[in-house]
Amino acid sequence: MSSLNEADVPAPGPAVGSAAPDFTLRDQFGQDVTLSSFVGRKAVALVFFPWAFSNVCTSEMAGIRDRLDEFLTFDTEVLAISTDPTYSLRVFADTDGLNFPLLSDFWPHGHVASSYGVFDGELGVARRSSFVIDRDGIVRWSVHNELPDARDLGDHLAHLHHLA
Repeated sequence: MSSLNEADVPAPGPAVGSAAPDFTLRDQFGQDVTLSSFVGRKAVALVFFPWAFSNVCTSEMAGIRDRLDEFLTFDTEVLAISTDPTYSLRVFADTDGLNFPLLSDFWPHGHVASSYGVFDGELGVARRSSFVIDRDGIVRWSVHNELPDARDLGDHLAHLHHLA
């Protein structure tokens, strides 16, 4: 597996220890979700994924679904973001029983992914990257995987446990 984190090379996006860029995106139900609304209340696992219905993304989102209770143990909100339109994310969520927010960064296309330094302009998708954001809105960890390589959810949970 090929993944990069802050210990290897300079990672894209906001540096660990810096404020997470705020955003408001629509979820699979058309409801606005604003990152800063979690400040003071919950940590956030921000999970960028390239394509709904692709093999790796489907497997990763199912993994989050299956371990959602572990994420919630740390009083964490899981927000998954792709550049797919809201309607596609709704069908993806319904098809696979995904019971956490899937946010559409469709228009302006890839704006939030760009603000996190993880938009692939050639492919027009978010890269497979994750950020753990503490209750103060500060990035505490990030990991960036190559597109074909699934992320390790255990690593995400370990970093959330460290914040608890």
